[in-house]
Amino acid sequence: MSLQDTARAARIRRHERLRKRVQGTADRPRLAVFRSSNHIYAQLIDDRAGRTLVQASDMESATRAAGGTKTERAKQVGALVAQRGRAAGVEAVVFDRGGFAYAGRVRALADAAREEGLVF
Repeated sequence: MSLQDTARAARIRRHERLRKRVQGTADRPRLAVFRSSNHIYAQLIDDRAGRTLVQASDMESATRAAGGTKTERAKQVGALVAQRGRAAGVEAVVFDRGGFAYAGRVRALADAAREEGLVF
């Protein structure tokens, strides 16, 4: 087993442990974040209904056109998912960091979502 496999497996174990406690509802959906080496994705998920309410990523044309560093793109994604969530009637969320450390791009996304009015 390579080091990469063990690091990925450890992240998945952390995420599974976190998901035991964090569950999204219609009133308070789960803000799930996934960070790859080049991109970042965020979704608001109602786990009880089993559906995604809104999503945003740095793969969208508006975010790609703006450019910037990966951290700056994460801030844009956080603001975008918050704006779309508020338009869908979401005021409060529970944060699911996906087993990633709450630092860097994950933190930048969360802070930008808070600045746009989401409460966690």
